[in-house]
Amino acid sequence: MKSRIILSLVFSLLLAGSLFAANNIFTEAVDNLWSNPANWSEGRVPDASDTARVQNGVFCVLDYAAPPINQLNMRGGGSRLQLVDGAHLVSNDWAVISLNGGTPDNRDVMEILGGVLDCHSHFRVADDGAGLLVIDYDGVFNLHNVEFRVGHDIGGDGIVELRGGSLNLLDGVNALPLVFRAGTNAKAHMDFSGGVMTQGYSDERLAFVNDHIADGTITAYNGVGTVLVDTGDANDYIHVRGLHPFNPTPVDSSTVASGPMTLEWTVDAGTPVDVWFGTKADLSDFTKIVDKQVVTSKVVTTVPKQRYFWAVDTYAPGAAEPNLGPVFDFLALANFPPEVSAGEGVTTWLENGNVTVTLAGTVNETADTIWTVISEPDDPNNPEAVIADPTALNTTITLSALGEYVLQLDANDGELDAEPSQMTINVYADSCLAAQSLPDYVGLPGDIDQDCDVDQDDLDLLMADWLKCVALGGCNPNDPNAP
Repeated sequence: MKSRIILSLVFSLLLAGSLFAANNIFTEAVDNLWSNPANWSEGRVPDASDTARVQNGVFCVLDYAAPPINQLNMRGGGSRLQLVDGAHLVSNDWAVISLNGGTPDNRDVMEILGGVLDCHSHFRVADDGAGLLVIDYDGVFNLHNVEFRVGHDIGGDGIVELRGGSLNLLDGVNALPLVFRAGTNAKAHMDFSGGVMTQGYSDERLAFVNDHIADGTITAYNGVGTVLVDTGDANDYIHVRGLHPFNPTPVDSSTVASGPMTLEWTVDAGTPVDVWFGTKADLSDFTKIVDKQVVTSKVVTTVPKQRYFWAVDTYAPGAAEPNLGPVFDFLALANFPPEVSAGEGVTTWLENGNVTVTLAGTVNETADTIWTVISEPDDPNNPEAVIADPTALNTTITLSALGEYVLQLDANDGELDAEPSQMTINVYADSCLAAQSLPDYVGLPGDIDQDCDVDQDDLDLLMADWLKCVALGGCNPNDPNAP
């Protein structure tokens, strides 16, 4: 939706000069572009030796794949960093929106409207100032194996708005990648009005999300919508998004097929509505396509590669003026990304020092595919995994080390990339260990040596202990088999 103490001292010292990073300050001397060296205090675009600072009310736009930086620091109030299509920024160390100086009416703001931000250390919204993070449209924020803190330090006032795009808290060592109100008198708020947040599943993480929905820290559509939490069929992830009471179709911030399509919404029976439609978020560009009618749908025509915006305003009984609704958006495409599946995981074992596994991927349309090995056991005594034909959907891979292999299948239809699909192969020393690794494994009652069969070896072990007794105080004397 487009809305109408000591630890603190230590951290402050680290921020002041941690890792010997040089401050390279965006001055906005020539224009708003990150890519222009003349806009930076060091006369060059920041690199991995720098803390890139956007401060004191400047406006900076990133629209390309910038060199990785050491740290990102927004501070002073009113500073604004905007990532748009084509942007890619990697912060190898921490990144902070509003280290100090921002106020609730003059926040430091980061907008990820397109492109990708990758952060590999702590990300903080409002360390001890007031900060706002907005993710919208096709923006992607990946946080790798670290904490996402909102309202971190004393008096920190942090807001996160997912209006579109995705926030991915990629799994790692942290029990809770989300942290709210860590500082004294700190404030935190997260609102979902389009877009989705994803993190790995745990009972503790799910409880954290649900608790903060209940206490109003996490809301949808500024509190009028419903926060939806999905954990998948096997509790393998946590997805969080918002649903507006209008239940709009197309779903807010979604991608749809271009051409004739139907806008749909849900309102109370008999409620007249105005519906507005346009290609810019600016309401002055909208065309009224429904004028105070009691309807719940309208057919429109769209063209490929165009983002559309629409709004539904409702009339209370007898009212002359409508109640203004939110603005939803969707992207129309002539082509959709292919959908691939790497298939189910495999549990197997070595025979004569190796094993060959059949890979059976699927794709829903004609596309170029490629298999890659994402991770494999670190075994210097065995060669790396070998895929017979990485470009074939149905191929084989030969493995010779014990442990876990993670494979990924990618696809491209000549225009769009598929969402990658992964599968895991676990390799054991023999078939018995492989069977015992399965969650539904049940051993044979007589398999004393646990080698997955009942044979003479088990009988010999049984006879070696025949009539022995280990009960405290001796065995039952009334047992005819007691020693």
